[in-house]
Parts: sequence; structure tokens; C-alpha cells
Amino acid sequence: MEERRPSVQHTPDDEISLVDLASTFMKRRRIFYVVFLITLTAGILYAILMPGKYDYVSLIKLAEKDAGNFIEKPATVIATLENRWFPDIEAAYLAERDQPIPFDVVFSNPENTGLVRIVSEAAPASSEGVKQIHGQLVDELKQAQSVAVSTLKKRLERQIESLTSTIDRLEGLQDVGAAIADAVNRRLSLEVTLQSIQPVELLVLSRQTAERKGPARSLIVVLAGLLGLMGGIFLSFFAEFVSLVRTNLSEM
Repeated sequence: MEERRPSVQHTPDDEISLVDLASTFMKRRRIFYVVFLITLTAGILYAILMPGKYDYVSLIKLAEKDAGNFIEKPATVIATLENRWFPDIEAAYLAERDQPIPFDVVFSNPENTGLVRIVSEAAPASSEGVKQIHGQLVDELKQAQSVAVSTLKKRLERQIESLTSTIDRLEGLQDVGAAIADAVNRRLSLEVTLQSIQPVELLVLSRQTAERKGPARSLIVVLAGLLGLMGGIFLSFFAEFVSLVRTNLSEM
């Protein structure tokens, strides 16, 4: 009969147990401490020294023909700001200082309003620069709106004068009562519209918001701690790996 031999299980030489990992980590723990402390300290210093950024907001109310009826649509005004006035200001800034504007400028129209909102995110040190750029944009907008208001007023005044002349001519004729009444009503409507015109109005110029933008300082410190933890563990085992490779090479 063939004798059966008990099977023997062999443990691979390269198998690493949790005890080996813990031993390796304790052996290289100084590397972990150094990496962790350096990373955490750098995160704390960055959180302390990082300049805070805030939103700077300018708000302009567009000229109105009458309540809720604006002389120019807000979307048209914003398109002009984005594609004409702001690029011109950017080009002038670049030519004067040989660098681009160091902050973004965003335009928007709050829903169902005639307001144009200009927003820039910047550090307090750049607040004067933000105010200057916003001021230039506001000046361009106000000038264009003033021209539109003046043009509308002149057109209405000419129409009122024309209706007044028509009424004066009709008053000497017979059977024109209905025509006179219609002309008077139209003139009255135009006069009401003329009196209802509201010019463009600057509500706020480069006002700093109270809420600080960007990640919270506590979050930066926590992330630095996590990065130091992972980096310290990795470098501890990597240092042991390099040590073993050098030992093996020296024995060859």
C-alpha cells in the first residue's frame, strides 16, 4: 500500500504580518513624527498668514421708463459690460501696469429686477484696485444710461409738442371733438411717461461683504494634519524599504 504523507503548508517568505508592519513603523517612528509635525506646522502657519478674501459688490439700478419698464434690458447692459467696457478696461490696465487685473469681475442681474450686480473676490489689500475698476465700469454704465434717458426725453418732448400743435389746429375746426379728445389723451399719456422716467442710480460701490471667502482656517489645519499623517506613514515604510534594498545590495 502507498503510504500517505501529511501535507505541509509553507508560508511564503515575503508574507508580511501585522506584527512586522507595527515593528517597522515603531522602528521608523521618528520619520513619522518629523513629517507629521512639519506638515501640521506648515498648515497652521498657512492658515494664520493666509490673507482673507472677500466679495466686493457694486449695485446699480438701471434707468426706468416707468415702474418695472427699463429703458434698456438688464441682459443687454450686462452683455455690453462683458463684451465692450470691461475688455477695454482690461486692455488699459494691462498697458499701464504690464500685468492683468489680479481679480475676477462677474456681472449678474438679480431675477425680476432692474439691478446690475458687479462682484469681485479679492483680498483687503486689493480693495482700492477693486474700487477703481468697479468705478470705471459704473461710470461707463451711467454715461450710457444718461444718454439713453436724454434721448428718450427728447423724443417724448417732440411727440408732446407735435400733439399740442395738432390740438391747436383742430380746435378751430368743427366736428373734430373725438380727434381732439384722442390727441389730448395721447399727450397726457406721454406727459405721464415723461414724468415717470427715473435716471440710473448707483446704490453701492465696491462694498465688502462680511463673510470671508475660501476655506475655513480650521479646515486647512485638519487637512494639513491628515496629509501629515498619511505622508508620515508612507515615508516611514519607504525609508525601511530603502534601508533593506541597500542592505541587500551591500551583501551581493
